Parts: sequence; C-alpha cells; structure tokens
Amino acid sequence: MSRIGKLPISIPAGVTVTLKDDVITAKGPKGELSQYVNPSIKTNIEEGQITFEVDENSPVNYKQKQAFHGLYRSLVNNMIVGVSEGYKKTLELVGVGYRVSNQGNLIEFSLGYTHPIFIQLPSEVKVETKSERNQNPMLMLESADKQLLGLICAKIRSFRKPEPYKGKGILFQGEVIRRKSGKSAAAK
Repeated sequence: MSRIGKLPISIPAGVTVTLKDDVITAKGPKGELSQYVNPSIKTNIEEGQITFEVDENSPVNYKQKQAFHGLYRSLVNNMIVGVSEGYKKTLELVGVGYRVSNQGNLIEFSLGYTHPIFIQLPSEVKVETKSERNQNPMLMLESADKQLLGLICAKIRSFRKPEPYKGKGILFQGEVIRRKSGKSAAAK
C-alpha cells in the first residue's frame, strides 16, 4: 500500500464532492474542478472523508497500481484544497528596466528584449501586478487549479530564467539564487 494513498482526505465545510463514472468533481467557494481516477483505484466518499483503495482484481500490474494509489490521492487532495482555499504564487522581476503590467488577464512584460512579451492567461487564473518605486516589480497569480498555476508560472519564468552571475531574471518570491564569481576571480 502507498503511504500517501492510504491517508484519508477530509472534505472541508462548503465543499461538495461527487463521484460519477471514475470522475471526481469538487465544488467550492473558489470554483469547480474535476479529476479522472483510474478504475484500478476504488474511491469511497463517506462521512466527510474520501479514501482510496487498490482494486486487487484489476488487470493493471502491481507496481502501477501502487503508483496510481498515491498519485490520485495527491491530485484529489490538491483539487479539494484548491476549491476551498485556492493557491497563490508571487513572481518577482529582478533586473534593471524589467517591468510588468496587466489589463485583465493580458500581461505585458518588458524584460530587456527589443520587444514586449504578451501572455494571455485563462479565465481560471486571477492576476495582479504591483510596481513600487525602489522595489522589484511583482506579479501575483491566484487559481484553484494547482497544476494550471504551476504551468503558467513555469512559462512566465522561462521568459527570463534567473542567472547566477548577476542574479537577474524572474524569481519566485523569497527564492535565493546561488551566485557564482565571474572570470576575474578564477584568473588569480
């Protein structure tokens, strides 16, 4: 049995969870999400808890069932937390002249290239930008879907990855970049 998979998920107040044809749907104050669960995993929803068990009679091999057990428990748990509390990520633009602004879900980046970069976010993601004098511009993203939020953050970060020599780039708030010394330190 998977150590993660055998842990029950408690359903918070204000969240409704339904199971139909191997698809779990959760509705809450932050939105609605659904997740397919492989038939080799039995799902039980009762008394405010969701539990997952491995179906011993399914044709899937044993190792794959064990992997599915923990995987689907984690995905459903992320979904429950998302519709009840939501997920937030804050990105910081470190570099001279780096700017970010938004109009609705259209974000415009100025990252030292010859052209601005535009990205249109899906409606499930809320975005807010903050630019204050003598501070790095900030980009706050919020969504109920953890996977979607991570994917968008990775895409935005790929526009200017943090580099170790000057420490410039798009970083998560609080992230520390390991700095390297340049050529002059190695020449001695």
